[in-house]
Amino acid sequence: MKIKEAKFICSNTRADLCPTTPLPEYAFIGRSNVGKSSLINMLTNYSKLAKTSSFPGKTQLINHFLINDEWYLVDLPGYGWAKVSKDSREAWRKMINYYLKSRPNLACVFVLIDSRLPAQKVDLDFIELLGTMEVPFVLIFTKTDKQSAPKTDANIAAFMQVLKETWEELPPFMKSSSESKEGREEILTFIEQTNDLYHNQENAY
Repeated sequence: MKIKEAKFICSNTRADLCPTTPLPEYAFIGRSNVGKSSLINMLTNYSKLAKTSSFPGKTQLINHFLINDEWYLVDLPGYGWAKVSKDSREAWRKMINYYLKSRPNLACVFVLIDSRLPAQKVDLDFIELLGTMEVPFVLIFTKTDKQSAPKTDANIAAFMQVLKETWEELPPFMKSSSESKEGREEILTFIEQTNDLYHNQENAY
């Protein structure tokens, strides 16, 4: 897939105010400071599409971007950042949960995982939530350029082994780096193929 155009459409704190559209959308979410904004900018080839910051928790809204007039990329608030109030964390949790429940055109959620870390409870809990809600998702292990390939593969294998304790069928996963652009083509190809399936299902009704 070639990204020809990426346009910011809107930001919201309420899923019911998000764009009403038949186009499929793909949400990106992860623990704060996982490199989500950098990944989004790398995927779209727009260096300032998503706001990057050294301060975790920068994204506090549901941000919609229209890609090629064909699908939406949705930048969701990060989770697990402790240096915000309990009320703020609860408000974010409710916002994200309602978004996940209420978007009929949500084709997939990309859950970003820091490839350098052992399995984190906050990531495992969110993955469990998606499973309970029957929301399709893919794991993306980020920041692979920050360590050796064998170390990345070992960490991923350990993470998937933890998931095996509660999951009969493991979710698909990809590796990525916003610096080396590893995973870019794989992620965009997945979106392109999912778009085709989405439109075929729409046409069947």
